[in-house]
Amino acid sequence: MTSAIFRIGGDLGVRRLGFGAMRLPSEPGPAREVSLAVARRADELGVTLIDTAHMYGWGANEELLAEALYPYVDGLVITTKVGIARSATAAGRKHDARPDVLRGQVEHALRRLRVERIELLQLHRIDPKVPLAEQLGALRELQTEGKVGRIGLSEVSFTELDQARKIVDVASVQNRYSLLDREHEPVLATCEAAGIAFLPWRPVASAAAAEIATVAAELDATPAQVSLAWLLHHSPVILPIPGTGRIDHLEENLAAAHLHLDPAHLDRLDRLAEYEAS
Repeated sequence: MTSAIFRIGGDLGVRRLGFGAMRLPSEPGPAREVSLAVARRADELGVTLIDTAHMYGWGANEELLAEALYPYVDGLVITTKVGIARSATAAGRKHDARPDVLRGQVEHALRRLRVERIELLQLHRIDPKVPLAEQLGALRELQTEGKVGRIGLSEVSFTELDQARKIVDVASVQNRYSLLDREHEPVLATCEAAGIAFLPWRPVASAAAAEIATVAAELDATPAQVSLAWLLHHSPVILPIPGTGRIDHLEENLAAAHLHLDPAHLDRLDRLAEYEAS
């Protein structure tokens, strides 16, 4: 594995293996107490990058993290996402990246997270109904005002990333990506060339594959650990953010940072995508 530290935007240093808070229940009751304990354990274990979003409980996930972790230790980065709103549709949500909506969601996030500035803010999805320049322009205005430190994107294509980079400095991309799901390899290549952080969501979705399980058994590790270790080795700009609602799974995931994959294992794992595509 290369350096355990990555500098988002060239200056915001975080440990490369982070934590995704999406799976933490936020409703009052015993499950919430477990969620608070999981978030605090991540902090104790040295996680410095935690991912949340307005959409996760419509702000409740942000409030949960603040309850668990505020006042924050030096160096902890909680990144959140905006641009998805509630709707009366069957899905219960919709793209909404109108400038006033983005500003409102950022203002709410600042209050819920109890911070004056969000060091990394990501556009959850590009809204096809709003010109891209208006969406990113709104985030750039918030950045100019000091309420946002760096701007990122989520679930974007190679072309969309290229267009966005002509409007703002893109510090991060959060796309679906894993050992067996490499659809966004061209996006990752762009990020690597430009030094843009790449945060794969659903990073261990392929961990049940037979070959991954075989490699895991050989290394006395879990399939999830093998999947995360492969991601850390695959590109120096990858910052996995595996999510869980259990402390034991959290501890297992973070142990992947110390798992060594030798060249033979890497070769076998690299070729899995070829088999998946055939």
